[in-house]
Amino acid sequence: MNYPNLERLIEIIEILRSENGCKWDREQTHATLKRNMLEEAYEAVDAIDDDDMKHLQEELGDVLLQVVLHAQIAKEEKAFDIEDISKGISDKLVHRHPHVFGNVKVDSTQEILDNWEKLKKEEKPHRTSIMDGVSKSQAALMSAQKISKKAVKVGFEWPNEESLYDCVLSEIKEFKEAKTQDEKEDELGDILFAVVNLARWNKIDAEQALLRANRKFTARFRQMEALADKDLEQLSLDEWDKLWKQAKKQIEDSVK
Repeated sequence: MNYPNLERLIEIIEILRSENGCKWDREQTHATLKRNMLEEAYEAVDAIDDDDMKHLQEELGDVLLQVVLHAQIAKEEKAFDIEDISKGISDKLVHRHPHVFGNVKVDSTQEILDNWEKLKKEEKPHRTSIMDGVSKSQAALMSAQKISKKAVKVGFEWPNEESLYDCVLSEIKEFKEAKTQDEKEDELGDILFAVVNLARWNKIDAEQALLRANRKFTARFRQMEALADKDLEQLSLDEWDKLWKQAKKQIEDSVK
């Protein structure tokens, strides 16, 4: 296989980082590019949610740019390069798919996932706690989901869904009783963590559920802005409530 445009991209980044290249690109480090990596990944996810293939192609290009930039910086530091990255991930994929590249027989997707986790554990003997491997930089809801899933794998689980409802209500009660700001923050965190587990129990991705709620709220608020016959700051509570219900109905009717 031949990928001339990929090779061209690698060459362009190398030029931009060179002495006669771009001052901004030369100034970048792994640390300064962290936010860019996150933003580009989220924008790619937005394109997937919008089912916009043209936009997705563009955003995946931006994600790839971040990978190539980091690889070039590491190459200059004599740490690794794009070839090392490609070899590492290729070797990992082959090793973790013995049912494709080896002689392992599997009968279900669950067996594939179980083998993946087993092989992953063998590759990382330095991890001594079940909680090792949770990213410190990912979104809090995603982190909570991963932490709870790890705990469940070794049997730390609620006995039933009803006990989870009780847990959520108990945490809300403790939040109401909290006195200091620190106590309130702690208890609110416990509420959110309990709700994440309620989502996990129902096989719902909490991060995606909240993103969906954000989009829904934004759409309804925009519709209220369009419906309002005076400045929003002048609306009474009853007027806000009436507008919200009207906006909600109009949006629901438009998708039927």
